[in-house]
Amino acid sequence: MTRRRVRADLAVIGAGSGGLSVAAGAAQLGLKVVLFEKGEMGGDCLNWGCVPSKALIAAADAAASARSAERLGVRAQPEIDFPAVMAHVRRAIETIAPHDSQGRFEGLGVTVVREAARFTGPRAVESDSVAVTARKVVIATGSHPRLPAVPGLESVAYLTNETIFSLHELPARLLVLGAGPIGLELGQAFRRLGSEVVVIEHGSPLPREDRDLVEPLLEQLRLDGVERLSGARVLEVEHAPAGVGLTVEVGGERRRLEGAHLLVAVGRKPALDGLDLEAAGVAYDAHGVHTDSMLRSVSNRAVFAVGDAAGRQLFTHVAGAHAGLVVRKALFAQRVDVERLVVPRVTYTDPEVAVVGLTETQARAAHGDAVRVLTVPFSGNDRAVAEGDVRGFGKLVLDPRGKVLGAALVGRSAGELIHPWALALDAKLPLRAFTSFIAPYPTRGEIHKRLAGAFYTPILFSGRTRALVSLLKRFG
Repeated sequence: MTRRRVRADLAVIGAGSGGLSVAAGAAQLGLKVVLFEKGEMGGDCLNWGCVPSKALIAAADAAASARSAERLGVRAQPEIDFPAVMAHVRRAIETIAPHDSQGRFEGLGVTVVREAARFTGPRAVESDSVAVTARKVVIATGSHPRLPAVPGLESVAYLTNETIFSLHELPARLLVLGAGPIGLELGQAFRRLGSEVVVIEHGSPLPREDRDLVEPLLEQLRLDGVERLSGARVLEVEHAPAGVGLTVEVGGERRRLEGAHLLVAVGRKPALDGLDLEAAGVAYDAHGVHTDSMLRSVSNRAVFAVGDAAGRQLFTHVAGAHAGLVVRKALFAQRVDVERLVVPRVTYTDPEVAVVGLTETQARAAHGDAVRVLTVPFSGNDRAVAEGDVRGFGKLVLDPRGKVLGAALVGRSAGELIHPWALALDAKLPLRAFTSFIAPYPTRGEIHKRLAGAFYTPILFSGRTRALVSLLKRFG
């Protein structure tokens, strides 16, 4: 086959969040851009990740809200129409898809090639029909589910986040392998939609987070009826009359589990297979492309990696942030530093768990016992009381002088509430900024003022301050 030869300013491999953002930014600046995508436009987030999972979670939350409405004096019992739930999931994808579509990007001036791409040289990329020589190349291929080395796994029809949204019937019993964000989010959602759910966890649930943040979630999972097997090691997977069978070891004893379906959610790995990175002299390993602080390949200065392919934090919003850095560096020669990004993360369970900056564990490891930790429960928040949902709390991690090192929230809408603390860390706002603004009443966001105020209250009402007030009143 004769390939069409193209010279471009930029070649982008992968049309997920990072690749699309880079391509759009470069094209709108007037540069010639070629974008390769072998799968669906929009990548994992639109088609198998963020969008469908949050659409499913919304349906599950609606069902849970109906069941728990009696505490507010409302009696309701939801009827789950699973095909209709999945139709809602598909509508969400279809509604957002035009923004990531081939047509939109061609309208921006991007040459879109819907084929697999591979390197043939330091600046050369080709597919079946096109050979591109570019000034810069950006690898934005995302990631795939990581599969554990468990005997028999390849012999059963297991699910991952890339296939679970293709289900047409609600699983009667869902076995979930892994207790990270994906496993817990989807496990809770399917339980609330009516499936029996068993979560098999070898290590700690949400291992990145402080244990006090995870406890309210674990209690809710218990109330929801999610069964958890802690410290379990899967020895074998095989076919079973119900669908799939697992032999696990828990506490030194073997146990047999059966379910209709098995969801494998033990993490993700960068999708670098088939790129022939060796041909471009691009160094990489199982964690991603080796990049410097500017997201440039350490072994090929013409190649950049963004998002999951860069192997740092595997979040869609990180891919978008990476794209902005690459556009600034590759196209404008600005100096950027990926290590300076302030990246919040949210686990979209109920209650949500949201964290930005250092965790308490990380802060104590870095700064010792001088770290100050302040917590304020939602039980003292009037809006939470009015809603009948006081689960969780807010948490600040500070240095001795009150500098914010990290913040966390667990509770309803924690992912929405974490935004101000991400801004504070990014803009280096002082803690007093959270005491001076006026928060509308009653709102859950008042917890920000309460958290900041908890630092200043001992100072404001100290014996020294009271003595000063006593002195000043003589001159009043």
